[in-house]
Amino acid sequence: MNTSETYSAAGVDTGQAENALSGLLGWLNQTFTFPGAVGRPVMENGFYANVHDLGNGLGVAFSTDGVGTKLLVAELLGRYDTVGIDCVAMNVNDILCVGARPIALVDYLAVQRVDGAMLEQLGRGLHEGARQAGVAIASGELAQIPEMLRGSGTGFDIAAAAIGVVALDRIIDGSGIRDGDVVIGFRSSGLHSNGYTLARRVLLGETPLDEPLPALAGATLAQELLRPTLIYVKPVLAALEQTSGITGLAHVTGDSFLNLLRLRTACGFDLTTLPPPHPVFALIQRLGPVDPAEMYQVFNMGIGFCVVCRPDAADTVLGAAAAHGYEAQAIGHARSSMQGVVSLPAEGLVADRRGFRRA
Repeated sequence: MNTSETYSAAGVDTGQAENALSGLLGWLNQTFTFPGAVGRPVMENGFYANVHDLGNGLGVAFSTDGVGTKLLVAELLGRYDTVGIDCVAMNVNDILCVGARPIALVDYLAVQRVDGAMLEQLGRGLHEGARQAGVAIASGELAQIPEMLRGSGTGFDIAAAAIGVVALDRIIDGSGIRDGDVVIGFRSSGLHSNGYTLARRVLLGETPLDEPLPALAGATLAQELLRPTLIYVKPVLAALEQTSGITGLAHVTGDSFLNLLRLRTACGFDLTTLPPPHPVFALIQRLGPVDPAEMYQVFNMGIGFCVVCRPDAADTVLGAAAAHGYEAQAIGHARSSMQGVVSLPAEGLVADRRGFRRA
């Protein structure tokens, strides 16, 4: 095993993927004019979701995502009733980031072979995710592609696309962020649905799956790895209804707090009061071993969603979180002197768009 495990060594090179996207986006960006006035995108590519102009001041937000290699854990354990929640979560949490209210989702399920019991469990999870998000799943697609999927007959992939609605003059993209705005972090439930290629490389085979582990506060590794992604729709929408002081919204997924740099702001972010990460992150870091900079590059490290707001709106946001049973706290501030930078002083780390490094 390497001195320090990395995501690229596990087979995922995010830097190479970003570079390779330029050719694809070069063509896709040219399609923005095709719909004409009605239906045209009002934002550029690269944000969490894009918004299309429907006329009369109304926009529809679109986003798409999947669950990733967390599905391999579900297949290994034969437990499929939670990953549908992840599928919904990864999409609706992105829709929130433009200030939109998610309303609907369609799913795409590809399988090696049709298994009724597996499909019922997947449906149960999708239903629960939709209930939590307040969206309808009114359509979808089931594809049987045994020659394209690997597995023991139960190989599968699930992804979705979600839509939401937002008034064009209420879109939130970070452009209103000012120096001194507060960053409020909503606690994650654990790994959520990112970094599983590295997590599986480190944990599977090294740790028993169904034994309670002191290192995981008594949870089993199976429970931890299939713990669903939190859906932040209800507390965030409540906060948006209660205050106009929200200036930025960020879904914290792969690349951790670098996701804040997707906001359209000249400010950077000084995150001085992060809560301790969940025990699963410490276990991965110790067993890897994985360098702290790599941990913060790959995993959410305990924060699943960030709300940036005016200081006088912070209590409203925290109150909305508490009212809906979510843990949240102020974790830092926007700083005009730190353009394009995220600082984690307690962890001794700093990041720009190239990634995290020791300060």
